[in-house]
Amino acid sequence: MRQLYVRGTWVPSSSGDGTDVVDPATERVIDRVPSGSAHDVDRAVAAAREAFPAWSRTPAAERGALLRAAARLLRERAEQVARIIAADMGAPYAMALKVQTLLPLAVLEDHARMAEELDETGRRAGRSLIVREPAGVVAAITPWNYPLHQVVCKVAPALAAGCTVVLKPSEIAPLAAYAFTEILHEAGLPAGVFNLVSGHGPVVGEALAAHPGVDMVSFTGSTRAGRRVAALAAHTVKRVALELGGKSANVILPGADLRAAVRAGVANAYLNSGQTCSAWSRMLVHRDHYDEAVELAVAATARYTVGDPFDEATRLGPLVSAAQRDRVVRYVNRGQEEGARLVTGGTDPPLERGFYVEPVVFAGVEPGMAIEQEEIFGPVLVIVAYLTEDEAVEIADGTPYGLAGAVWGETEEAAVAVARRLRTGQVAINGGRFDPSAPFGGYKQSGVGRELGEHGLREYQEVKALQF
Repeated sequence: MRQLYVRGTWVPSSSGDGTDVVDPATERVIDRVPSGSAHDVDRAVAAAREAFPAWSRTPAAERGALLRAAARLLRERAEQVARIIAADMGAPYAMALKVQTLLPLAVLEDHARMAEELDETGRRAGRSLIVREPAGVVAAITPWNYPLHQVVCKVAPALAAGCTVVLKPSEIAPLAAYAFTEILHEAGLPAGVFNLVSGHGPVVGEALAAHPGVDMVSFTGSTRAGRRVAALAAHTVKRVALELGGKSANVILPGADLRAAVRAGVANAYLNSGQTCSAWSRMLVHRDHYDEAVELAVAATARYTVGDPFDEATRLGPLVSAAQRDRVVRYVNRGQEEGARLVTGGTDPPLERGFYVEPVVFAGVEPGMAIEQEEIFGPVLVIVAYLTEDEAVEIADGTPYGLAGAVWGETEEAAVAVARRLRTGQVAINGGRFDPSAPFGGYKQSGVGRELGEHGLREYQEVKALQF
């Protein structure tokens, strides 16, 4: 069994318990990690608190240099890390390399640059000098669907800002976090600046969120779990950043390139087997073009071959666990019970072994149906018709979420006009690509705060006014 990383060294968990890591494509146990305890959390938080004064006073340029050294090591090991992710949570290897590894590498390099360029002198406002300082000890609680990216999105800005960190990765897919910990260690990060405690949310996650020695908790996961984290953190009034669920809409306006919009929408909905909080899982199409859009979506879906993550022909890997597969199957059944029309896909296992689900497209979906309102977190696309632009905006905004989305128009101006009306944190315009330097986060029950870029770094800083 692996160990915890505390105060710059690998140590056993005080609990003695462990959790098996299962390859979702083969259903075989491939590793075992500790199930940490509240005592382990106390040890890690104490280490982070002891390391904070020196690390927070380390010049930002030096912090940036250490992050850059870590980025060089990650680049050298990118293929190895991608293989770990493919086996750990089932992402097809090509996607595990390009999206799950090289994207967080770009994020890490970006934060190294921001640290190196960080202005620590402050700015004048009236008779005051306004300075930004590190928030303190950060608890980073990350999910299984992007097991390296979400770690980097929290750890990199926290370290760049001068905070120390205790990381709790998901126990379902923890191996990328272990690989990244080894990289940070080899890059020369001082002991105690970064610590890793693996384990279960109700034990390790809750202990971190409630811990009086933690100054900030940054959580990514379900909205339900985010509410719990926020409630626990409120007892000590610590800073909280939450990146939660989504049910994002892909709004296709009349006059847009329908073929391109549908094709891109299908690709986005099925990325990472649909296990993406910002997935465009709802496609909104004008009634005049609805039937054509459904046909295009079915044709595009046929190209998403289900299979072994290490087979070059595979475009859709397994879901991360049996529980996640069963959840998606229940939603597919529920959609049919509600009267939606299943036009492709189904609930029968496409392969004999592994947690696989066929990619699904639902037509005849009405606003308010569970499959239109609730986050499924699987390869399920629902297509909804609208009559007017106002109705499209109303449907797009008609869920508790507001994380991401897309708008396609005949002109950029037409698409931007609708995008500005949407209550969501990020909108792609006519196929605009994801920008890792832009702020990412949501409105409503999709969360609080932002990740990535300058806005993400500021989440880990306090603001102080020196008055003269």
